[in-house]
Amino acid sequence: MKLNDLRPAEGSTTAKKRLGRGVGSGLGKTSGKGHKGAKARSGGGKRPGFEGGQMPLYRRVPKKGFTNIFGTEYTAINVERLNKFEDGATVDAQALLDAGIIRKVLDGVKIMGDGELTAKNLTVKVAKYTASAKEKIEALGGKAEVI
Repeated sequence: MKLNDLRPAEGSTTAKKRLGRGVGSGLGKTSGKGHKGAKARSGGGKRPGFEGGQMPLYRRVPKKGFTNIFGTEYTAINVERLNKFEDGATVDAQALLDAGIIRKVLDGVKIMGDGELTAKNLTVKVAKYTASAKEKIEALGGKAEVI
């Protein structure tokens, strides 16, 4: 089989509608739009969400909450995930990305205190820590630096 022999499966493709090509085509004259009315006009029809004058759903449903444009969102990881690093390693947001522990940094990384840490002498440089996470890192001779 060659590239020029490739054909789509039978019935999987159909020719596009060619409008306005004479009465005999079945799609001539009004070109399938019928006679007059909004749908026959250029740009005609109803907008998405229009319900015939009834109050549309997107206006009937109560609105709730807001997005705080000054809010900060941290990527949270547990202290036990730091066991992937060797003793004495320096851990920062880039190191966590490279190790595949996090996918996005967002506004910074926060270390949570869940789990047990076994890696010793880690120097961790991230945006935030919980008190228990900081305690666990420093208990094994590591440093928890805020950047």
